[in-house]
Parts: sequence; C-alpha cells; structure tokens
Amino acid sequence: MSWKGFFFGALIGLLITKSAWGAVLGALIGYMLYPKSAARMRSSRGSMSISGEFFRTTFEIMGYLAKSDGRVSEAEIDAARRLMQELELGAADVQAAIACFRTGKSPGYDADSSIERLRESCGLRDDLLRAFVDLQLRAALAGNGMPPPARRILAGMAERLGLSGVEFAHMEASLRARQAGSKSGNLAECYAELEVDAEVSDQELVKAYRRQMSRHHPDKLVANGLPESMAQMAKEKTQRIQEAYEAIRAARGMR
Repeated sequence: MSWKGFFFGALIGLLITKSAWGAVLGALIGYMLYPKSAARMRSSRGSMSISGEFFRTTFEIMGYLAKSDGRVSEAEIDAARRLMQELELGAADVQAAIACFRTGKSPGYDADSSIERLRESCGLRDDLLRAFVDLQLRAALAGNGMPPPARRILAGMAERLGLSGVEFAHMEASLRARQAGSKSGNLAECYAELEVDAEVSDQELVKAYRRQMSRHHPDKLVANGLPESMAQMAKEKTQRIQEAYEAIRAARGMR
C-alpha cells in the first residue's frame, strides 16, 4: 500500500476542505497518483544512471582492451581520440572519457565487474548493449586491427551481454568491410551492414532491415539511456543501414 500518497493526500484534502470527507477523497487521490509519480521519478533516475554507466564503461573497456596485449600503442590512443571526435563530445566529456580510458588500462582494473554492472544497469535494453559492443569493435579495429587477445576478450564480453557468436561475427564483418574502404556499391559490404548472408530471401532481407533500423534508431537509444553525446554514432549507423538496403533492393530488382 502506498502509505505516503495516502497520508499526504488525506492531509492536503483535510487542509483544503476542513472536512473528513475531504480528507478521505484526498487520501484516495493520493493513493492512486503517488505510485505513478514515484515510478516516473524512478524511471528518470534509472535513465540517468544508465547513461552514466554506459559512458563510463565504454571508455574504461576501450582502455582495458587496448592494454590486453601488454601495452597501449599510439595507434590505439589515436583511435580512441578519433572516436571521441566522431561522437562530437564536448570538452568536458572528452576529459571524462580520457580519465575513464586511463582507468581501464590501469593495473588491477576489474573488467568483469564493470561489464556486469553495465548488464544489470541496461537490463532488457538489448539495443544499448549492442551499441556498446559496436563501439568497442570500432575502437579495437581502428587501433591495431584487434589482435587475437583483444578479440577473445571482447567476444566473451559480448556473449555475457547477450550477443550470440553469430551476431558478434556479423558485426565484426560489417566493421572490417567498412574499415577496408569498400565502395558503397560493394554488395558484400551491404549484406554485412544488415548482418545477413547474401542468400537470404527478399522477405528475410526486409525483416533484417527493419530489425537493424529498430536496433540503432537514435531516438530510441537515447530514450533507453544512450548518452546524448553518442547519438551521432547511431544517426550515422542508420544512414549506412538505409543505404545498404537500398543498394541491395536495386541489385535484386525489389520494389
């Protein structure tokens, strides 16, 4: 029973009407409205918590993966900085990201606990967890091509966050194709962007396109807790998905 809503509602009703009936009516109104108000407050606090946890863990794990082969190279540092620029982070966010990166590459950093906190914070928001893995893949590949130690660690993290090995492989293939500088007309890259094989039916292709657009929609991701500073990444991703889909449709003669 929501005793706080009941109590304050009764008190306000009594003060306004100066009658027992007013107190009863106020108590009923308070009882009905308080849970909704409290839920909205918890939701707001949860969203802020998710955003902060996502930002912190993103750059800490980048530092951790960069150090996984024993040392952090200049290429990996430059890759992290370029990603911060692509995300269009403000000066304060850049400094916060750098501090998190340093924390992640420091001795004794507990990556397992950080991943678990992120998983618990995001809950059922699978789209956020995929965005997190996508960011890690981008940074690792841009740094030094993601050596085997880093790949094993990241694949394990992705599995803990609910991604299958097939999903992880599709994401990696898409990013590697883009990194290789393939032309937009390269259908293999387009299929990789949609995370499907070239043999899929037209119907399955449409489903894959809609699924990818839903997963990476900027407004949806931000509403679920993606930091506003990272929304640009999602916008660029949805644009690439749209372009890949249109290229495949044209090649197949789909209407």
